[in-house]
Amino acid sequence: MPSKGSSNSSSSGSYTPYTVTGSGINNRGNSYDTRSQPSGSAYHYSNSDGSYYYKNGDSSTYHQSASGSATYTAPNGNVYKK
Repeated sequence: MPSKGSSNSSSSGSYTPYTVTGSGINNRGNSYDTRSQPSGSAYHYSNSDGSYYYKNGDSSTYHQSASGSATYTAPNGNVYKK
């Protein structure tokens, strides 16, 4: 059964509900889940090295490396690094 969750972006104050539609572990040992958001299909990877990656339904992406650096790519293609 799909589980419900949420994403809350404090920088924009927006609330994006999602439903987890699937999950598992890929052939590299990294866990993932697929999600349904109002803006479209999305997924999340949590890697064994501590890094993680989101691709949202609006085509934005977020990647945080194991060392803590992060990159957000907005739907319009603008890239923000931390």
